[in-house]
Amino acid sequence: MRKPKKQLYYHVMMLPGMIFLAIFSFVPMFGIIMAFQNYIPAKGILNSKWVNFDNFKFIFTIPDSKQIFFNTITIALGKMILGVIVPVCFALLLNEIRRKAFKKTIQTIVYLPHFLSWVVLASVVQYIFSYEGPINSILSALQISPIMFMGSNTWFRPIMILTETWKEFGYGSIIYLAALTGIDPGLYEAAAIDGANRFKRLLHITLPGILPIILIMTTMSLPNILSAGFDQIFNLYNPLVYESGDIIDTYVYRVGMLQRQYSLATAVGLIKSVAGAILIATANKLVTTFSDRRMF
Repeated sequence: MRKPKKQLYYHVMMLPGMIFLAIFSFVPMFGIIMAFQNYIPAKGILNSKWVNFDNFKFIFTIPDSKQIFFNTITIALGKMILGVIVPVCFALLLNEIRRKAFKKTIQTIVYLPHFLSWVVLASVVQYIFSYEGPINSILSALQISPIMFMGSNTWFRPIMILTETWKEFGYGSIIYLAALTGIDPGLYEAAAIDGANRFKRLLHITLPGILPIILIMTTMSLPNILSAGFDQIFNLYNPLVYESGDIIDTYVYRVGMLQRQYSLATAVGLIKSVAGAILIATANKLVTTFSDRRMF
């Protein structure tokens, strides 16, 4: 057991981080009060009129609220599903490559988009799907009329899901590659001696071997069901696709910052935070159920 004096050093090392966390995470939570007020900046939080739950009641009466929650859940759910399936498939394929140099090159290429901001990638996506971009050039060559992808409510949500998956699948595959290295090679040798081909070894050894990690990662992504990705949507959407692309975070930004309805925006954000906390607790329970691990 370590001596308390030695442990004190570690706590002192943590102190700057804890102070930073308190200043930028805990202190701003005092602003939650605005959700229960008719907040007027000139009067401040202490003198603004208290309206109880009127802001929350108003949120569910406005016509856009259902569409905003539907857009958020649809986009987030699509990202969650592809965010698990694509990295797992990629990790399985990458694991079959035996030439290390080629494997490292592929990994570097697919990891790169993760480190780029959506501010940069949005320009790339907008060009690719623009009216005169490469996708529409291919469609024109196939005698198909060009599509205004970024102004279409039919295409906007799929584009958001696919581009987010493209950005993150490489980095997301790292944990599955690590899980694959933990499978006993003796199992593959024994299966090969018994006549199992590659597909059967994948089906009966590889997938069961990484199944606990897949379940944990899927469950841990559950709290993100109300976070569809502000950076991506904000940089790519426009008024033409508000119907299909407006999510909780962009609505809060537009209402709170541009229209200056601070109380309403705070109420929407509080609903999202409470729902997220419930989902985190649910995810923790599911992780404990499906494995011997705990999130916290």
